Amino acid sequence: MRRPILITMTFFCLFGSRAFANDAMDFDKIKHIIIIYQENWSFDGLFGKFPGADGLDQAGNAVKQIDLQGQPLASLPQPWLDPKKKIADERFPKSLPVEPYDLTRFVPVSGTTADMHHRFYQEQVQIDGGKMDKFVIASNNGGLTMSYVDASLLPEGKLAAQYTLCDHYFHGAFGGSLLNHILFVAMAPPVFPNAPAAYLTEVGPDGMPLKGKDGPVSADGYVINDLDPAAGPHKDSIPPEDLVPPQTMPTVGDRMNEKKVSWAWYSEGWNDALAGTLGDKHFTFHHQAFAYFKNYANGTPGSKEHLKDTEDLNTILDGKGELPQVSFVKFMGENNEHPKDSKLLQGQQHSAELVQKILATKYGQDCAILITYDENGGRWDHVAPPKGDRWGPATRVPLIIVSPFAKKGYVDHTTYTTGSILKFIESRFGLRALNERDGKAVNLDNAFDFSGQISVRE
Repeated sequence: MRRPILITMTFFCLFGSRAFANDAMDFDKIKHIIIIYQENWSFDGLFGKFPGADGLDQAGNAVKQIDLQGQPLASLPQPWLDPKKKIADERFPKSLPVEPYDLTRFVPVSGTTADMHHRFYQEQVQIDGGKMDKFVIASNNGGLTMSYVDASLLPEGKLAAQYTLCDHYFHGAFGGSLLNHILFVAMAPPVFPNAPAAYLTEVGPDGMPLKGKDGPVSADGYVINDLDPAAGPHKDSIPPEDLVPPQTMPTVGDRMNEKKVSWAWYSEGWNDALAGTLGDKHFTFHHQAFAYFKNYANGTPGSKEHLKDTEDLNTILDGKGELPQVSFVKFMGENNEHPKDSKLLQGQQHSAELVQKILATKYGQDCAILITYDENGGRWDHVAPPKGDRWGPATRVPLIIVSPFAKKGYVDHTTYTTGSILKFIESRFGLRALNERDGKAVNLDNAFDFSGQISVRE
């Protein structure tokens, strides 16, 4: 069994800091930062056809997919409608050429597909040292992973065309939602000492978890796949000892509290989750990043002050109350673009409608709205992520920046990671970095123009 390497504090030292000074960038003009955190699309999966972006026409050899022994695949298998039950999706042909294909040939943007797994070790195998050639073989729904949608004319694509699209932004950690959400707010992985033995993962020589040993916790006690929090709302069916214990490492929320920067995490369905009245609403407990932390556990002052429902956000935008300086927005399953749970068009419309609502208020004059994705959802992308450490960075995902100060009609080719968003918040409000991952991340400077001049797409 290959044991994972122990974590060190050498986080992404390679990225370095940008040379731009804060005063030269005039970030003080930005009074409100809003991050809309969507779900599970790679950059090529949505914007591989976007004009001027590093897209599908530049994929080259990364299109070629191989098996675990290094042999070329002859075709893409038919996607599953239900991967667990091995039920084929008959909307697709029995096989497809080994190349990216337009998903809308078979499923409209108003429809849904099955999901693909997006797990810690599997994504590392898929990336294959940067060759990006094992996405099909390491997936549980390999026929779907090479599909894409040309989102250029979808609601978020229209925003990207009007403002700035970042085409080299990489999600922070290998795998799925939980680890990426925690890294997003804490820049460190969650820990689960003394986790149940059944939760521990064992990895084979090919890098894939052994059969029956693909658990949510690494052999040395880090939470690498999805689990619910003990500190926050969670499924009632899970025994307390099987929930992730409250985390105590510092978060960006703690850093904002130190500087008295107002902030909130707005989650759609949060009030119902707290009350236990969700019914059939698709609320995802492991998407609630701050709910994993002791400082924001159920019933604490931190939770009451900072963890809110999107109903509260809409009330503010309707003119009742004041928007915090930093807002994080998380939608429920049907509105967050997550394959299977959300119709892509509906999720994009929901996001774009919130953007337009913000822009129509007084906050539209001084805000920066960032639309991005927690991870790639198992979908292929052709650009190798930059070298990092044990945790990531991982596959490229979209980042759209909407702001009166964002460059207009611009594709930003700068290499960014999840840490870049925290670096941006920290730079604007004078916060201490959490560690080297955000401290040495590349800031989002190149996406902004404070001169008032209109820039054109490169």
